[in-house]
Amino acid sequence: MRKEFRDFVLKGNLLQLAVAFIMGTAFGAVVKSFIGDLIMPIIGNLIGGVDFVNLYVNLSGQAYESAAAAREAGAAAIYYGAFLNTVITLLIVAWVMFYLVRTATRLEKPEEAPASTTKDCPFCLSAVPVAATRCAHCTSELEAS
Repeated sequence: MRKEFRDFVLKGNLLQLAVAFIMGTAFGAVVKSFIGDLIMPIIGNLIGGVDFVNLYVNLSGQAYESAAAAREAGAAAIYYGAFLNTVITLLIVAWVMFYLVRTATRLEKPEEAPASTTKDCPFCLSAVPVAATRCAHCTSELEAS
């Protein structure tokens, strides 16, 4: 049982999945910083100096100076600015992943089709081996390939 477990854990696919998960987590942190610290301030500045993080609808009736203060107080609110940040992050990640996969697909060599091992008999249209000189189905003589 130990050997089976060791073989399972050491299979290439499981190790590749673990590495991909760790790299994905690290990539996620970089993307979150890229969006939150670089992209969103630029977008906010272009549309009039809006900080998306501070966009929220207060449902509690009390006034708060920022969305962070409302969150800290546990106020009932709809934090749509944080949602917009998340949606924009998703769109940017999807766009980047699309181009990465598209580029990788174009760089891969196309697989060559394997050479056919059969040919069709011209008389009965049955499949026969390429090297056959007589059809096994109708016994007609075939041209050698």
